[in-house]
Amino acid sequence: MTQPSKTKRRNFLQASAAITGACVLANPSRLFAAADEKSGWLRKTLKIGMIRSDGTLTDKFKLAKEAGFEGVELSVPGVNADEAKEASAASGLIIDGTVGNYHWGERHTDPSETVRATALAKLKQGLRDTAALGADTMLLVPGHGKDGTDAEVYERAVAAIREAIPVAEETKVSILIENVWNDFLYDHEGGADQTADKLAAFIDDLDSAWVGVQYDIGNHWKYGDPAAWIRTLGNRIKKLDIKGFSRESGQFTKITEGDIDWATVKQALRDIKFTGWLAAEVGGGGLDRLQEVSRNLDKALQCGEKV
Repeated sequence: MTQPSKTKRRNFLQASAAITGACVLANPSRLFAAADEKSGWLRKTLKIGMIRSDGTLTDKFKLAKEAGFEGVELSVPGVNADEAKEASAASGLIIDGTVGNYHWGERHTDPSETVRATALAKLKQGLRDTAALGADTMLLVPGHGKDGTDAEVYERAVAAIREAIPVAEETKVSILIENVWNDFLYDHEGGADQTADKLAAFIDDLDSAWVGVQYDIGNHWKYGDPAAWIRTLGNRIKKLDIKGFSRESGQFTKITEGDIDWATVKQALRDIKFTGWLAAEVGGGGLDRLQEVSRNLDKALQCGEKV
């Protein structure tokens, strides 16, 4: 595993800052949609699959908006961009980002070169689809640790993302790596004292302002302290996912259930000066359930507070 130099990391941070400034000046709604006076320090979004209701896509968007969400993340590649943009305009719900819909079945670290080529093509198309939606981030699970040795999996994941970075630059869509239960960059059989060092090094090895982290607060509470992970990852974090988890039962929970210490998570996010999108990734439903999720987001992290 290549260790990033201090020079590479400094260049990454400088490039990120430069791109952030340029894009915000050009279009304040883009580049991770930082919080504003109207929205509070965290902007509530959710995965499209959580909206469970009959009707058109516009109806679904309106329901999420009524439930208290500002944004929604769609699935790529293969989205109908015209339909989605019409639904966004009619509802006022922002399409803030997307999620790759292929990365478990066709993995970038698969031993098969053919499968990896298919995954890469879908990643590139997903970035273009995301741009067509007017969104600026695409969530990616880069692979699975069981696809080979640690070195093989790492090298395949890095190679795939490096191949896609020119498309990310062209489309102005960032590739955001999510921390998930994929036996990659942590020890799935390990204890609860693991750190985010490997994930941070992976992002730094890619050495691009167009690659960051969509940090899932609940996913690794089983393996480490979310507040410590947040401080280690720092401004590599461009967006957040959120769910609850109970170490006692070893199960995911509703956001405000389980045993995550949300006060320490909030303080860590404040310490790294994070503002922007917070995506719910929990069981969805109709209006009542989505309103509950929205309230739980506020209860956990007080989304409406000022920057």
